[in-house]
Amino acid sequence: MHAAVVVFPGSNCDRDLAVAFQAAGMKVSMVWHKESTLPEGVDIVGIPGGFSYGDYLRCGAIAAQSPICRSVADHAGRGGYALGICNGFQVLTETGLLPGALLRNAGLKYICKTVGLRVETSDSAYTQGYAEGQVIHIPIAHHDGNYFADDDTIARLRGEDRIAFTYTRNPNGARADIAGILSENRRVLGMMPHPERAADPGHGGTDGQALFRALSGMLASA
Repeated sequence: MHAAVVVFPGSNCDRDLAVAFQAAGMKVSMVWHKESTLPEGVDIVGIPGGFSYGDYLRCGAIAAQSPICRSVADHAGRGGYALGICNGFQVLTETGLLPGALLRNAGLKYICKTVGLRVETSDSAYTQGYAEGQVIHIPIAHHDGNYFADDDTIARLRGEDRIAFTYTRNPNGARADIAGILSENRRVLGMMPHPERAADPGHGGTDGQALFRALSGMLASA
């Protein structure tokens, strides 16, 4: 299994994500945003958290125009897997690979703490290691994590079982308490919480491990 982790100016969770992929048994390639192609044989692309381009203009908007993002879009279009965490989720919405947008937190403050998440579906490569309805605890660290989409989009996400995670206590004003969503083919996941920060006992919690292990197991059997 081969994972690529994209690195932008301002990324600060790229190594954390790479370590989580490696701990789940994957080979990892770090890919600079100026590259125009992904490494040969990549199964999943990880877009990490951080503050790409300093969050200027709009979070994720400049990063979405980087050369590598065209290759990421092509990879997803071919049915490849992609995981965007925090700033990575923002990038995925800016590229159009996921619907909606991430707005300023309702309280207008940066939030950094562990929150409860409810697993809304176990029908994806990312969430199959959890039980539907299970509550897990994962850290968040964001200023613009308030998920917004119009009523029709929210209804479609619900109807197509594409809401992956919701907050048990909404910290940022996100519509429908949404913390993570899936693409139509269920191979692209965007989520604001950081499972890579809850993937080792040294983190104080390991509820994120199941996401990476399930993903690795699925890729190994594909």
